[in-house]
Amino acid sequence: MNPQQAPASPAGKRPAPPCTLVIFGAGGDLTKRLLMPALYNLAVDSLLDDGMKIIGVNHGARETSEWRDDLHKSLEQFAADKASTFHAGKLDDQAWDWVAQRLEYMAGEFETDDTFAQIKQKLEQTPGGNVIFYLAVSSRFFEPIVERLGNAGLLKEGDVGGFRRLVIEKPFGSDLASARDLNAHILSFAKETQVYRIDHFLGKDTVQSILAVRFANALFEPIWRREYIDSVQITASETIGVEGRGKFYEQTGAFRDMVPNHLFQLLGMVAMEPPNSFDAEAVRDRKAEIFDAIKPLTPDDVVFGQYEKGPAGVGYREEPDVAPDSTTETYAAARVFVENWRWAGVPFYLRTGKRLAGRRTEISVQLKPVPFRLFRDTPVDALTPNVLTLRIDPAHGTSFDFNVKTPGPVMQIGAVQSSFDYGDFFAERANVGYETLLYDCMLGDETLFQRADSIETSWCAVDDVLHPESGGAMPVHGYPAGSEGPAEADALLARGGHAWRPLQRDVVEKK
Repeated sequence: MNPQQAPASPAGKRPAPPCTLVIFGAGGDLTKRLLMPALYNLAVDSLLDDGMKIIGVNHGARETSEWRDDLHKSLEQFAADKASTFHAGKLDDQAWDWVAQRLEYMAGEFETDDTFAQIKQKLEQTPGGNVIFYLAVSSRFFEPIVERLGNAGLLKEGDVGGFRRLVIEKPFGSDLASARDLNAHILSFAKETQVYRIDHFLGKDTVQSILAVRFANALFEPIWRREYIDSVQITASETIGVEGRGKFYEQTGAFRDMVPNHLFQLLGMVAMEPPNSFDAEAVRDRKAEIFDAIKPLTPDDVVFGQYEKGPAGVGYREEPDVAPDSTTETYAAARVFVENWRWAGVPFYLRTGKRLAGRRTEISVQLKPVPFRLFRDTPVDALTPNVLTLRIDPAHGTSFDFNVKTPGPVMQIGAVQSSFDYGDFFAERANVGYETLLYDCMLGDETLFQRADSIETSWCAVDDVLHPESGGAMPVHGYPAGSEGPAEADALLARGGHAWRPLQRDVVEKK
């Protein structure tokens, strides 16, 4: 690959149009760990235009060459780390050189008008007029940055077709009121079509494949409804703790961090009605219908937990930057009902947590049991539920639990599992989940980004949990580090005759 010019794009794919990507927070962890690896991978796939330019804005003076070297060193470390999401092995030097030549560092304060005057001057020297402003910064900077971009005229789109787009990371608000305020502030300076609220979960191939599994296979869609489905479990569990992010976690907690965004997004993809097309608005309309149909959660529908000292390590309160009497939850479980024709009466059980017994992000769809009468005179005393599991992380694939007759003269039923793993059919590729999102943003495809109405509807569904009408805080139950979670979460499911899928279990997975 010539470092001056990218080769032709793969068949069936078109490179993004030329644009300038302005990254606020160029020295931050998000830029190093996710944005730059994603841009590198897009360059490897020849999906970036030769006219691409990347301006990194951050506090503190430094030379562009120093910033480039720092990013290059970080990329090499991540590529060599097999535990990293960017495990590319050895970097392609030509691909990196192509990206590096398009990097420019600019020192600037996010709340100073002079910074935005300098950006405007730089962009006037950039042909094409296409600009993406990426806010890879703390949420407290969202409003001041957007306001100064608007006041400087940097969000005004030209008459000749040049676009101006805003990419905003979560957390998008901390409750319904703050989300509404943030949306109102942003939309006073930019149009909704310019705003790309990003959720990196939606950039994962295995998450996007939920729609393919549902709508590209006649086997599943006919039974994807209350008449056949007993319950759905959505899990995002981690074995690690807060990993030095105590200050952030103390302000956020597991529920705000994961439930009204990541887990609701997965719920939306599982529960949505078939769209008429994969047009962005068609898909987002269907997901918005689901969020609007969620029965508002009450404190009785939710369990909070906090890890204590256990087999996996120290307790949360012993972590750096955590208050010794902290009541912040590191685990959250919820029972959710979607009040529409397809899903009436079907419980969706959501759980997320840190320092749990296993690391897995997955969706398990349990079918209703068959009538037991046929097996009444046989030694069968229980039938294994039929469960379709969509495995998102760390194993990528699908498994299905069902029953067969065991060998022998007696009618004896045995539980078996059929499994598909992506690695058996497709070449493994380094992917951090931001490649598709960045590429789609450059193309103007908003399918995988959240609209203002969906953000607010999601917060509305959980607002009574965050602000209980009784005025009392949600109780937080302890659980040993390395366990399955608090016993109260088990009781939440037991009330409906259900049980959590074990986080540690034997499944056919590629290691």
